Amino acid sequence: MSLTGLGTPLTGRVASFDGATGWGAIATDGGIEYPFHCTAIADGTRTIEAGVAVTFRLTPGHRGQWEAAGVTPR
Repeated sequence: MSLTGLGTPLTGRVASFDGATGWGAIATDGGIEYPFHCTAIADGTRTIEAGVAVTFRLTPGHRGQWEAAGVTPR
């Protein structure tokens, strides 16, 4: 991923979400998956259903990979 697109909101759908751990994944419209934690859900809720269409931005993650942040249902 190039740093050029970091400020650009991306779109996708929640591919999975585990309420017990708080971790999930978002699949972009282009097919790339990014993990996210429930604390990245923008409205402050701590849960989201799989299949929900969302917008988000990328942020460097704790494990050296990109993670979704500012996850907002569309």
